Amino acid sequence: MKDRVQNANFPKTEDGRVYHLGIRAGEVANRIITVGSMSRAESIGKMLDASPKLFSLYSERGFLTITGCYKSIPVSIVCIGMGAPNVDFFIREIRECLSGDMLVIRLGSCGCLTDLPVGSLVLPASSVACIRNVDFDFVSGDPWEVPYRLSKPVSADPDLHSALRDALEITRPPSLKNLVVSNAVNASTDSFYSSQGRQTSFQDHNASLIDHLKAAVSGITTLEMETFWIFHLAASWRGVKQSSSAVNPPPATGPVVPAFSGIPSGTSENVEVLLPSLVENTSSRPVIRAAAAQMVFASRSSQAFISPDRVNELEKWSGRGVLEALTKFGVAPERLHPISGSVWGPIGSSNPLKALL
Repeated sequence: MKDRVQNANFPKTEDGRVYHLGIRAGEVANRIITVGSMSRAESIGKMLDASPKLFSLYSERGFLTITGCYKSIPVSIVCIGMGAPNVDFFIREIRECLSGDMLVIRLGSCGCLTDLPVGSLVLPASSVACIRNVDFDFVSGDPWEVPYRLSKPVSADPDLHSALRDALEITRPPSLKNLVVSNAVNASTDSFYSSQGRQTSFQDHNASLIDHLKAAVSGITTLEMETFWIFHLAASWRGVKQSSSAVNPPPATGPVVPAFSGIPSGTSENVEVLLPSLVENTSSRPVIRAAAAQMVFASRSSQAFISPDRVNELEKWSGRGVLEALTKFGVAPERLHPISGSVWGPIGSSNPLKALL
């Protein structure tokens, strides 16, 4: 990202590329699979149609975006790495590059807190966040604070969740008998170690954390680091730009007037201002739908870990199932990003991005 950036509030280059993912409008589709592993993204990319030729962009910040079509339906695969901050970059920056609805399915690995065997697929109906409390005294202990905090649960989109479950059953190879669990609760943590109860040389006060999670959250099944944040941002977005001021703004010392940037002085061009109030017709607003498929790689009860051969089988099946779920999920044409100027547009259309393919 060496081009000139236009705005420190939401950094974009002069040609509209977002700061961390490096993409711009027309390079990401409404239907998106997000993964943490580069090899997983590339493997799923091989399942896409031969035409149009795949668009692929690896950003300086380590994000990989692959866009093409699956059974003639535009789809993107975005590798984001691990953790809540990368989820935030992913959801927010793609949302600013995309018109219409946004459908996101997370396909990732997880640890399991129950007796499910490794190789199972878990489709969490909801997720909670488990976060290290930085106000806790991790050196001496603290009678006034708890070392870890739990959030309220946030649900997956029920329709996309059901579509994912059905697609995985339809695409299941006859040779695979892996369990699919779709009524589970996930916990997403801010650490692979302390917030997941792993014991290291650090004094994390987490020896009883997993037992506490099981007691506090009914149906908790898996641990990983991304799903909650995807569900939370999807549920939080309402399709309109909101005021960035505080709920109770401080009193002004003088008259408050609108400020506009990017408009040459003296111009008579009309400027449309998007007010923070909500549009009355809520059905016309774009939405973000989110669901997740989690591959059980590790059992925290038996300490078993999946073999590489089984990982390959599971990724092929689940990758195909997620593609089927996304592309069969109905979205009205007027709720999709325009084809004109996109990397999935017809060959020969006036699209400067074709030079990148």
